[in-house]
Amino acid sequence: MTRCMFAVLLLASGLATAQPSASTTQEITQLFAALETSGCRFQRNGSWHEAPEAKAHLQRKYDYLLKKRQLTTTESFIDLAASRSSVSGRAYHVQCGQSAPVDSAAWFTGRLSAIRAGR
Repeated sequence: MTRCMFAVLLLASGLATAQPSASTTQEITQLFAALETSGCRFQRNGSWHEAPEAKAHLQRKYDYLLKKRQLTTTESFIDLAASRSSVSGRAYHVQCGQSAPVDSAAWFTGRLSAIRAGR
């Protein structure tokens, strides 16, 4: 099969144009807002960062993944952008107040559950 035919098949199947739905985009926006206003600290690659700085970092990752058409669900955002360093592979952590740090995947999944429950 020629490359041209393969590209046509990809476009026809929707794989090459995968983009998040409006509801997914809204949920991710709400997750960004939840992080930015949380007052929590965010650890990546062994260094702690305040929530607004963490939000800016994750926004850059989100924008990159959108450009590469790799995000289709809110869960894919959590998995591909908000859970671990794409450079070192180390898990991100979130610490709120005096609570013990938790994996950011768990923190974002909890926020997503609350968003979906309307809280």
